[in-house]
Amino acid sequence: MTRRLPALIVACLLPVAAMAAPCGNTAQGFEAWKAAFAREAQAAGVGQRGLNALTGVSYSNGTIAADRNQKGVKYSLNDFLRIRGVDAIVAGGRKRKAANRAFYDVVERIYGVPAGILLAIHGMESGFGSGFGKYNVLSSNATVAYDCRRSEFFTGHLVAALKLVDRGWLDPNARGAAHGEIGHTQFLAGNVLAYGADGDGDGRVDLYGLSDAMASTANFFRQKGWQPGQPYAEGTRNFAVIREWNAAKVYQQAIAIAAARIDG
Repeated sequence: MTRRLPALIVACLLPVAAMAAPCGNTAQGFEAWKAAFAREAQAAGVGQRGLNALTGVSYSNGTIAADRNQKGVKYSLNDFLRIRGVDAIVAGGRKRKAANRAFYDVVERIYGVPAGILLAIHGMESGFGSGFGKYNVLSSNATVAYDCRRSEFFTGHLVAALKLVDRGWLDPNARGAAHGEIGHTQFLAGNVLAYGADGDGDGRVDLYGLSDAMASTANFFRQKGWQPGQPYAEGTRNFAVIREWNAAKVYQQAIAIAAARIDG
């Protein structure tokens, strides 16, 4: 999923003056970059737990291969709905809503985001938690932060991921998607810091926990301007908020269509 971390948040995560580690386009130089980046991370407020975790990250060839092979979403809407299995997502979403209606009602009261939106995203992002990804989250983040093509965007997310380790919100061995996306709804680390919400009241934000993932996703939408009780079909103000979640139009349309069917 494409998630855009506001430039102001990135600036807060990593002071401009500290951004000096040399990037690269191959694995050669990665270890030297790690050593330089550790100093930057410390200056940006990363603590010892995060710094220790950084020493254990490795260059992820799988992440680079996935990044280099991105082709964008070019399907028609009908093809996309079929390929992504939206009928199955709707069926699964309806079952989960019925089984946990009180929880989703509370989330909607707090954030104004209906269950259908959250469940459509949950189904599309991780198959309702059936697959979080196969890549080490920290190594994926570090690899694209080091890569010269992606440093500007992912440097802040790597610092955020290390801060999540500091807080005990992310296990250094956690697995995610190819670009370091985390948990049930595949947040990037900077978005966990910016929009993460403690849905189960245990004092931490764990996107591998369903309650926290749903609350955090709802908070993301609310903070992006979601209007409670208003429609979210294409052309509405709320559909503009769905665009903040993913850059592909057919993905946005699929979320709105699946959500309407789940809530219908």
